[in-house]
Amino acid sequence: MSQAAATKDSEPPTKSTRVEKGKSKWLVVFGAVALGATGLTLQAGSDSVPEPGEVMVLDPVQLNLAAGRYLRIGLALQLAEGVKEVDGSRALDAAITTFSGLPLSAVDGAEERDKLKADLTSVLTKMYPAEVLDSYFVEFVTQ
Repeated sequence: MSQAAATKDSEPPTKSTRVEKGKSKWLVVFGAVALGATGLTLQAGSDSVPEPGEVMVLDPVQLNLAAGRYLRIGLALQLAEGVKEVDGSRALDAAITTFSGLPLSAVDGAEERDKLKADLTSVLTKMYPAEVLDSYFVEFVTQ
């Protein structure tokens, strides 16, 4: 090894070499962040929402509300594309659990029905992941 090369390696770094190293570190960090963001964007695009398919109508059921009142409810399930049918008894059981024993005032108004429908739909989409996208009331009669 020549003496000039040995002294060059053992010399302390100058200010300009430190700035260049600092810039290169920031470029590496920026590149990693940009690459990660691109990967997340591509991954989010691949988790697309399933397309709606057939609507499965379930037979209406009568439920007991509080104070001797009744609710006759008919449900339809919006299935994902490619799904032909699901076990509707589980959906009816969820509806019975959600609505039974409620006071008439909890199911009587439009806002109340919308909230209960959202609650039921949330339960159903967890119960039938990737199969049921939404639920509809096709009959809703109180007495």
